Amino acid sequence: MLEIQNLRFTVDGGKDILRDVSLTIPDKRFIVITGPNGGGKTTLARSIMGINQPTGGKILWNGTDITNMDVSERAKLGISYGFQQPPRFKGMRVRDLLDIAAGEALGHDKACAYLTQVGLCAKDYVDRDVDASLSGGEVKRIEIATVLARRSELMIFDEPEAGIDLWSFARLTETFRSIHDKKEATIIIISHQERIIRLADEIILLANGQVSDRGDADVIYPKLMGLTMAGCNMLEVDRKC
Repeated sequence: MLEIQNLRFTVDGGKDILRDVSLTIPDKRFIVITGPNGGGKTTLARSIMGINQPTGGKILWNGTDITNMDVSERAKLGISYGFQQPPRFKGMRVRDLLDIAAGEALGHDKACAYLTQVGLCAKDYVDRDVDASLSGGEVKRIEIATVLARRSELMIFDEPEAGIDLWSFARLTETFRSIHDKKEATIIIISHQERIIRLADEIILLANGQVSDRGDADVIYPKLMGLTMAGCNMLEVDRKC
């Protein structure tokens, strides 16, 4: 279980990005955090992973206080993070990246199995370099494959839809649905995208650094759509405002 207690993040100059955010997220839930730009969503995700150090409050994972742990320590406890723009590694093959994520030499068949789960033809990718020759959608799916290879208990993805084509996005949503159907991990996704939001068990609305609403998707989603159609600035919908 993830517990966030009165989390604060203040930048130089005294601006509050997170203001006493408190959340409890049970195991094996699919959570989407959404809200207007600048509301603190990415800062919250990066604080859970340990990329940002909060200026107040606590973060507990399965009862352990991880507030002052670094990224590596949190990763060892089963927390993984997918970036908006995944890094590329010239000279490193996809299979090598998967081996590092798994903490062992997976072998050809296991490596290919993880790539297949994210909709990539394994034989076309397993020996490719993770470099600029790959599209944004390909790199995103490879990154998700590494998260799967880590067998993480908590998976955090920051706007996985950013910068990818529609076909790759459709495959990503299928992958997230498949991960959740297996009920092997807690999934937290930062997103504005309607099709991802509609997959959620629960939606959390973060605005002005605070939780302004949360609840089951079938309750919160209609509210979000009402805000979006009124102001055209809350979600990325699949139709024009």
